[in-house]
Amino acid sequence: MEENNVENVAAAELRQFIERIERLEEEKAAIGSDIKDVMGEAKGRGYDTKAIRTIIRLRKKDANERLEEESILQTYMAALGME
Repeated sequence: MEENNVENVAAAELRQFIERIERLEEEKAAIGSDIKDVMGEAKGRGYDTKAIRTIIRLRKKDANERLEEESILQTYMAALGME
């Protein structure tokens, strides 16, 4: 009898985890749609959305990491005669 209780508790807990993840996936999809709408609005106002995405990606990094990445990029571009 006790083993059946343990199985029921484990199944209920598993169901809760799955339902929480499903709700979060729904929220993530809604947020993704909102971001797409804002990007569309920015594009409609004449902004370059590729540049906006690059700026957002760069802002997620700390200053030192960003400077190191820019330095490496400059070095590679110079080596290829792109400057």
